[in-house]
Amino acid sequence: MIDIKNNLSMIRERADAAAKRAGRSGSDILLVAVTKTRSCEEIARAIRAGVTDVGENKVQEITEKFDKVGKFAELDGKGAHVRWHMIGHLQRNKVKYIVDKTDIIHSVDSVGLAEEIDKRAAARGRTMDVLVQVNAAGEESKFGVSTEGAKPLIDAIVERCPAVRVKGLMSIAPAAEDPEDVRRYFREVKELYDLIARDADGERLSAEYLSMGMTHDFEVAIEEGSNLIRVGTGIFGARDYGK
Repeated sequence: MIDIKNNLSMIRERADAAAKRAGRSGSDILLVAVTKTRSCEEIARAIRAGVTDVGENKVQEITEKFDKVGKFAELDGKGAHVRWHMIGHLQRNKVKYIVDKTDIIHSVDSVGLAEEIDKRAAARGRTMDVLVQVNAAGEESKFGVSTEGAKPLIDAIVERCPAVRVKGLMSIAPAAEDPEDVRRYFREVKELYDLIARDADGERLSAEYLSMGMTHDFEVAIEEGSNLIRVGTGIFGARDYGK
């Protein structure tokens, strides 16, 4: 059995060291445990080990697991608050299924999607926190707006979507054996993040989160300014897609 508690401890130690190299504190880094394909029992073990935030890539997995784990998990007779992150591509016609379950959506890359989130959130009397996804490398295989298109998109969301709060940016770097090969993309997104921060009003637009870095590259991402990392394999081990 995978030792989730030990894996989490090692991830946090590495994140803390990366933050210190960048003159920051490890306590400033939010760790989101990516639970794609993971069972509710595995999620419960991670929560027992101290995980407070879980991230899912697919709407169906969020809805299925949320009904079992919920926002307030009862573990060993004690309650643990859980925040749910939608980190994968989100289709407009599926927003309605998660708007009451998700605390923050990382993958907003169009005005149309933001407007659908706005409509569904307003109908439930809530404001939805989102991140704008930036595709810094311009990869055709990945979703996200270009670095040049991010600011106009954010301006449009702030203007048109009163039930949506932009809390920062998210980016996925290209796959690379050596994380140093993607450092420049993290740096580019951090520069954009700093630019957006200058216009932040703290209400409809803030620079609270810069979501960059996964299992294979989170240390470089932290060194370049990330304050939210999304780690799955590093915590739970390799995925078995044959389950």
